[in-house]
Amino acid sequence: MGVEREDMNKNRWLIALSAIAIHLSIGAAYAYSVYKMPIAEQMGWSDSKITVAFTIMMGLAGFAAALFGNFVEKQGPRRSAMLAAILFGLGQAGAGVAILLDSVTLYWLTYGVLSGLGMGIGYIAPVSTLIKWFPDRRGLATGMAVLGFGSGALITAPVAVALMNNFSISTTYFILGSSYFILMMLGASYIAPPPREYTVAGMEALVKGKKEKTTGDLAQLSAREAVKTKRFWMLWTMHLISVTAGIMMISVASPMAQEIAGLSVAGAATMVGIMGIFNGGGRLVWAAVSDYVGRANVFILFFVAELIIFISLPMTTNTVLFQLFIFLVVSFYGGGFSNLPAFAGDMFGTKQLGAIHGYLLTTWSLGGIFGPMIVTFVKSSTNSYVPVFYIFVGLVAIALAVAIALKVDITREKRSLASQTTDDISHV
Repeated sequence: MGVEREDMNKNRWLIALSAIAIHLSIGAAYAYSVYKMPIAEQMGWSDSKITVAFTIMMGLAGFAAALFGNFVEKQGPRRSAMLAAILFGLGQAGAGVAILLDSVTLYWLTYGVLSGLGMGIGYIAPVSTLIKWFPDRRGLATGMAVLGFGSGALITAPVAVALMNNFSISTTYFILGSSYFILMMLGASYIAPPPREYTVAGMEALVKGKKEKTTGDLAQLSAREAVKTKRFWMLWTMHLISVTAGIMMISVASPMAQEIAGLSVAGAATMVGIMGIFNGGGRLVWAAVSDYVGRANVFILFFVAELIIFISLPMTTNTVLFQLFIFLVVSFYGGGFSNLPAFAGDMFGTKQLGAIHGYLLTTWSLGGIFGPMIVTFVKSSTNSYVPVFYIFVGLVAIALAVAIALKVDITREKRSLASQTTDDISHV
């Protein structure tokens, strides 16, 4: 099985739609909370046992992206996405079998392990290809795909609830698992790499006119070469802190808002629903913005704003302002995910971007562990959420320093490359 053939006749907007179909399916996993109470009531499983499946899936997804990054590069996006469809579809439908057999272990293996592997592979499979189809708008391209991932739960949650109200939990899993499989397969069937010398109309004018600040890669590196650079680890550190802060906020938003700002239970629940919109919308908006202001500047903006927010939140009792702060942090969390592969492409090129992106996504798994762990430890130790904000002020300050240093390093490298080009032309 060789690398998939490039296709001259593909429409790049349909490629984007195919990527959205894949990400919309695997993003449905974020609706997991709607299953917890029905499963507990019907099966009598403890909350901790039910939660383990989600923890396995989310923890495995990031590491699967890293483990299968080279597989995606070698086999191409179509075969990789098809494998993701099989794994994720089986994981979801298999959860229905586990419910029928009353087997927690099988539930962990299906919903947790199989779905986690499918999610990790499905997340990175279309992204590097999509970036290659949109060299003029890398941020917008990744934003469109990752918007699907962030929005999957918004569609799945009401559908799953309606199905469980009319059918059994296992039947719901069978229907949704089959639906995800079909949707992902449809998306995978159209995806293909662009021609080697592919470009878009007006691309040269954009670069020469400097209207597009993110075109022109600093280097073309393999994944093995990229992970040996300081730029890789600077970006990795920035995103780890961004993910940790975002997941921390998502994991305790409701009780935190009730404790500090005095929101009612119903008001906090409404806020959590709106957070999903900002998570998804932030992925598209901030990625599109980065095409104009630059990826490094967007991350700097994130961390400056988060510093102000985390310093202000403990003293914020106005419910509207408190919620606005939380919505912004969640939008930065989503925006970090959509900017990550585009930023990596800017620095390391697209030769092995799928594998590089996979390595960077280990921050997804680690942030999913560290964020809830920090806030749970602090809350249990102090009986207050306030100290959590001061811890994150320190972490975000570190991320801001790294982001500024990375921007300086990139600027210096661009000047060096421009100088070399000028010298080469003068010697011709």
